[in-house]
Amino acid sequence: MRYKLSLIFSLLLAAGNVKAQSSKPIYTSKAYTVYPNRVVQGKYTASAISRTQLQSNYQSPANLYKSPVVDFKFSINGKDNEMPSGNDHHFSCLAQDNETPVIRFGESYVDKKAVPPGGYLKPSTIFRIRVDMQAMLNAFKTVGFYTCFNGDKIYKDDFKGVFVAGNTAPMIWDFNNIHNRPELELKDPDGDGIYETTLVLNKPQDANSTAAGWKLTKGVSNFPQYHSGYPLSDAVYNLSLEEMQNAVEPDSTFRTGKEWSGVWTRDISYSIILSMAILQPKVAIYSLMRKVKNGRIIQDTGTGGAYPVSSDRMIWAVAAWEVYKVTGDRDWLQKAYVIIKQSAADDTLNVYDSKTGLARGESSFLDWREETYPRWMQPADIYESECLGTSVVHYQANKVLAAMAGLLSDKNATASYTQQANIIKKGLNNLWLPTKGYYGQYLYGRNYKTVSPRSEALGEALAVLFDAADAGKQQSVIGNTPVNEFGIPCIYPQIPNILPYHNNAVWPFVEAYWAMASAKAGNEESVIRAISAIYRPVSLWLTNKENFVASDGDFAGTQINSSNMLWSLSGNIALVYKVLFGIHYNEGSLQFKPFVPKALAGTRSLDHFKYRDSWLNISMTGYGNQVKRITLDGTTITNGIIPAGLNGEHNINIILANNVVNGKSNLQPNYTAPETPVVTYAKGKLTWPKVEKAVGYRVIKNGGLIVKNSTLSYPVNAGEYAEYQVVSVDRKGINSFASEPMQVIPANSAQVIEAESLTNKSALDYKGFTGNGFVEVSKTKNLTLKISVKVNKGGIYAVDFRYANGNGPINTENKCAIRSLFVDKEFAGTVVLPQRGKGEWSNWGYSNVVKMKLSKGEHMISLQFRDANENMNSEINQAMIDHLRLIKLSAQ
Repeated sequence: MRYKLSLIFSLLLAAGNVKAQSSKPIYTSKAYTVYPNRVVQGKYTASAISRTQLQSNYQSPANLYKSPVVDFKFSINGKDNEMPSGNDHHFSCLAQDNETPVIRFGESYVDKKAVPPGGYLKPSTIFRIRVDMQAMLNAFKTVGFYTCFNGDKIYKDDFKGVFVAGNTAPMIWDFNNIHNRPELELKDPDGDGIYETTLVLNKPQDANSTAAGWKLTKGVSNFPQYHSGYPLSDAVYNLSLEEMQNAVEPDSTFRTGKEWSGVWTRDISYSIILSMAILQPKVAIYSLMRKVKNGRIIQDTGTGGAYPVSSDRMIWAVAAWEVYKVTGDRDWLQKAYVIIKQSAADDTLNVYDSKTGLARGESSFLDWREETYPRWMQPADIYESECLGTSVVHYQANKVLAAMAGLLSDKNATASYTQQANIIKKGLNNLWLPTKGYYGQYLYGRNYKTVSPRSEALGEALAVLFDAADAGKQQSVIGNTPVNEFGIPCIYPQIPNILPYHNNAVWPFVEAYWAMASAKAGNEESVIRAISAIYRPVSLWLTNKENFVASDGDFAGTQINSSNMLWSLSGNIALVYKVLFGIHYNEGSLQFKPFVPKALAGTRSLDHFKYRDSWLNISMTGYGNQVKRITLDGTTITNGIIPAGLNGEHNINIILANNVVNGKSNLQPNYTAPETPVVTYAKGKLTWPKVEKAVGYRVIKNGGLIVKNSTLSYPVNAGEYAEYQVVSVDRKGINSFASEPMQVIPANSAQVIEAESLTNKSALDYKGFTGNGFVEVSKTKNLTLKISVKVNKGGIYAVDFRYANGNGPINTENKCAIRSLFVDKEFAGTVVLPQRGKGEWSNWGYSNVVKMKLSKGEHMISLQFRDANENMNSEINQAMIDHLRLIKLSAQ
């Protein structure tokens, strides 16, 4: 009783002090200021009326000052195939009713009308768009296909429609998704070859505003009660608890967001790790099991048909382990271990690169390819990329497997998984950028890979949190990774001409992981900046949004957004549990490692906090990241460790040492890199057009820099195999992405073996193949395709396959075809044949490359379907094989 009275008195005293100091900021930047009871951003203010009530006058400015200049581009079949990157159409919508002239497909149109000063796009502007597609239709009639500017052929049977992409809503630049928006498809109702559509721009309903107020309406007394001297902090915590309850579906699984139904593997897993394992362990288990099929973790629908082009499903393992650490449920431990172990066995063959030690596959959660990858990269290229975030996820998954195996007495497995984790950790050195002090985004390329020097926020944070980076690198990563005024952007610098979603965007759940990583690294400036970057949006918008624009902090400018977003609210709650109180779960204990920035100094409490069979009432005073004294029911304990066997209700008191914590943040203005060069090769010379804002170009040969400052061409040796790329550089020394690899292949360095020469060719009526036909591979046809090759000179060779997979679009569904490649009965690697367009069976491209060392003489290469090659669909695992290509790269 005396403890409670003392706590109440302390809280009242603290509340009085804060009330007197409410004008003293917690955090100030050029963009906004956070106070104990409010957030101020320009003319907008959000205030905590109490710990259960907020009000805000925020209204998105996105629709008030829209430019009337509309940039757009046409598309056949939802592909970026009208003109080279950077060549768009431009039309000035200065009237209420606007109509373009008939624009010829492939010929850039620039409106000559001048935009008057202060001229903005009027509400409900009508915009009629017309394009002449007669060249395409005539080509269909005469030769059966239309050749795009980049050489891609669109066959008549594969033609799905004409679409428009652009920079003004309802248009989007996401070519992969425009087919999902009916208004963006142009029609030719009278058959004259002129396709058209009518759009309404700047609709009144698009004027984005949020609710003026929030007041707690759901009961939250069953969850931990948080009290502090900071009304804003208390209110956004309670708002997040309420939204958490909104996210629980009638079937006791988590909903991803207000606008996102269902359970998604990465969303639920990252949310569980943040705080949902603590608050809703049963719902967490139900949700995790919803993402299991055939005893393996499901990789959600994604690029090229999901797994293994996307391979971050193993974050499920980390979430499952968090649930065990919270609950101590041995039955769950056993069940999860079997699922993770089977999934990891497939990844050993399909995902891990034995040469670099890294994991292949798309960047974790960054699953819109144009948003984080160069435009030239096809799904097979994305599979071959080796990303920071995804590799760190696999590192931690193997650590989890080792720990689980130890608890379950699977001793041999413990050593094996520990070894695999160490291999990945060592492999991360391939991504370390010593001149920048943080990790690069990914390795990418084809036969030779280079590092993308962009930072990748989630991967950087996870590398620190999971100890994939050693202690010295942890502090370097937190201190040197670029952050903006509104938070840490998903990537930095940004990609030109790509609207915000992952590009030029901040995601609050990533910011939460960054806050946790900053606390772990002992960086106070970074911690308070991250906390403020989360409090600002939820306070102004009165909901936990999915994302917002990095350059202006607004939620309205991103391609897609959602309120009541599960991982955002989970991150908000994690600030209290895992940063301020520093609650960490071990296998058999709970441990406190609090971090309270000086700006948030004072007394706070967390009552009714459940840990296994006990209920904890926790109070804490002071600031810093060192504990002066911690007591359990009045008795001092060491290292802040609470044993798992504790029962009943207990009181914990933490007194911080008020120590000064140093640290810095690398605050940078939002910045966009130059565009990627488009390189061509002819007659011993590489050439490329001038890139806007570029002041120089760097030439890369076989993954290594050979020229630091080139003009617009570069002579090469046509008699020597090499793979070249070009990077544009701006006046600040910022690099673009490297261009699409250009192979210079001497005539005697390549063999092409037609698939139809190996077995019966398919009778399917597809076009665009080489030779006399092609071969179908599926779960019932040609499970093994044997290919005899003769090598005249030993050396390192690259093998890939020209294929078609029309089972789905590039960006969704789950029918990526997978095969194992054997050379002389030895496993050589996995061949991935991703989807290339729904129903587009005449759309041919090359698979990923498998490198191998071949001696002089005859060899048997076989393409096989094995158990590990099951995709996420399980039923359809099919592609058409046109030919095999064998290229000699070097003598050794």
